[in-house]
Amino acid sequence: MAVKIRLARRGRKKLAMFDVVVSDARAPRDGRFIEKLGTYNPNTNPATININDDKAFTWVMNGAQPTDTVKAILSYRGVLLKKHLQVGVNKGAITQEAADAKFNEWKSTKDAKISGKADSVVAKKDADKKARLEAEAKVSAARAEAIAKKNVVEEEAPAVEEVAAEAEAPAAEEAAE
Repeated sequence: MAVKIRLARRGRKKLAMFDVVVSDARAPRDGRFIEKLGTYNPNTNPATININDDKAFTWVMNGAQPTDTVKAILSYRGVLLKKHLQVGVNKGAITQEAADAKFNEWKSTKDAKISGKADSVVAKKDADKKARLEAEAKVSAARAEAIAKKNVVEEEAPAVEEVAAEAEAPAAEEAAE
C-alpha cells in the first residue's frame, strides 16, 4: 500500500481551505484518510499553515510520499530539513546534537523571516490606509473651499445690488428736486 501525504479540499467555492492528510494513494482526494496532520489556508497573506510537525516527520521517515504542494509546505515548515539531518545522523555523518543545533538555528531564522513578512504586510496596509485618508481629506478640503467660495460670491452679489440701489435712490431724489 502506497501512502501519500496530500491535501483534502474543504471550504466554500473560491475560498478553499485544505486539510493535510495521510491517505492511501488509491483513496479519492476528499475521501478516506488514515490521519489528519493539520490545515493549510492559502487565502491569508502569508498563507496560514497549522501542521503537527512531529507527526509529519514520523510519516515522512516511515516512507509516506508527499505531493508537490505538501512537499513545499513541509519544506517551508522544516520537516524535510529535519529528515535530511536525521538521515545524516543515521548514517553517522553528523551527531544528533549538531543536527539539532543546525535545525534550531534554521528554525529561528525562518521564524524571524515569517514574522518580518507579516509585520511588513501590516505596515504596508497601515501606510496605504493613511495615504487614502490623507487623499480623502485633501478632496474634502477642496470641496469645502469651493462651497465656501460659492457662498461668498452669492452673499456679495446681493450686497452689490443693495449698494447700487442705495446709490440710485439719492440720484432719484436729486432728480425729483
